[in-house]
Amino acid sequence: MRSHVRTIVVLAVAAGLVALFLHNVDLWRVGAEIVRARPEWLALSLATMVVNLAIRALRWQYLLEPLGHTSFASSFRATAVGFAASSVLPARAGEVIRPYFLARQAGNRQEGAERMSATGAFATIILERLLDTLTVLVLLASFVFVFGKDLATANPTGFAIVKWAGASAGVVSTSVLAVLFVLAGQPERLGRTMQRLERTLPSAFAGLVAKIAEKFVRGLGAIRRPSRVLIALAWSFPLWLCICLGIWSVAMAFRFDVPFTGSFLLLSLLVLGVAVPTPGGVGSFHEAYRFGVTTFFHAPNDAAVAGAIVVHAISFVPVVLVGILFMAQDGLSVHRLRELAGEAREKEMPHTNEVSILRSPGR
Repeated sequence: MRSHVRTIVVLAVAAGLVALFLHNVDLWRVGAEIVRARPEWLALSLATMVVNLAIRALRWQYLLEPLGHTSFASSFRATAVGFAASSVLPARAGEVIRPYFLARQAGNRQEGAERMSATGAFATIILERLLDTLTVLVLLASFVFVFGKDLATANPTGFAIVKWAGASAGVVSTSVLAVLFVLAGQPERLGRTMQRLERTLPSAFAGLVAKIAEKFVRGLGAIRRPSRVLIALAWSFPLWLCICLGIWSVAMAFRFDVPFTGSFLLLSLLVLGVAVPTPGGVGSFHEAYRFGVTTFFHAPNDAAVAGAIVVHAISFVPVVLVGILFMAQDGLSVHRLRELAGEAREKEMPHTNEVSILRSPGR
C-alpha cells in the first residue's frame, strides 16, 4: 500500500511539473524550434553522453578495487543498466541494482572471484555521489565567483538563491565526506561504538548492525588513502565537464546566448531538478532547464521548452536503450529488474545474514 501511495504522489508531482513546464507554450512553435536545431551540435551532445558513461564506469572500477577486481566491460555494463533502471523505476532503484548486476557479469565471465558484500559496494556509490556533488559545486563556484559575475546585476535575486543553495550543499557534502573519511581511517572506533551498542540493543539486532557497519566501512576502503580520493576526484572533473559540453552543445544547437561556462550554472540547476524523484526526471529536469536558460540567459520561452525536451532526450534515451540492450543480453526484463531491486533491498534488511553480490538472483 505504501508503495502505491508513493507512486501516486510521484506521478502527481511529475504531472504538476509538466503542466508548469508547458504553461502558455505554443507547441507548434516548439516543434518548429526542434526542427530548426543545428544537427552537428546535437550530434556532439549525443557523443558526450557516451563518453561520460565510459568515464563513470572507469571511476567506479577504480573505487571498487579495494573490494575486488572487476573489468571495465563489466563496470560499463552495470553502470548503463543502473542508470537505465533509475530512469524507468522509482526510488533510484538503479543504485541498488548496479552492484548486483556487476556481480552477475563477474560470475558469468569467471572474473572478480572475490566475494564482495553488497553493503560495501553501495558505499562506493555513496562516495561517487559525494565526489559528484563536490565537483558540481566547484564548477558552480567558478561560475558564480569568476565567470558569471555579470549575471549578478542582471538577476540579483536568482543569483543570490543559486549562491545560497550551492554554499549549503557544499557544507553538507564536505561534512559527510569528512565523517566517511574518519570511519574509513579508524575502523577500530566504529568497533568500540558497536560494542557499546551491543550492551543496549538486543544481541541479534546489534550483531546485524555491526556486520552491516563493518561491510560499509570496508566499502570505503578507497578513501583510507587520500591519494585514492584525489585520483577519483580527478576522474570526476572530466566526467562533469563532458556533461557540461553536452548541455552547452544543445544550447548552441538552439542558438541560445550561453557561454560554455554558463553550462556550469545550467548543470547545477539540472542536478537540483533530477533530485526531485520523478520517473526519468520528467518534468523536474525540463522545468529546471527552461528556468535556467530563460531566467539567466534570456532565451525565448518556446525555444527553451524545445531545448529542454531535446537535452532531456539526449541525456536519458541513449543510456536507457544501452541499458535495456545489456539487460536483454543477460535475460532480464524491466519486470525482472523491478524484482531484482526488491530482492536487493531485502538482502540488506535486518532478517538477513551475510550478503554476497556474486549470487545471481533468480538464476
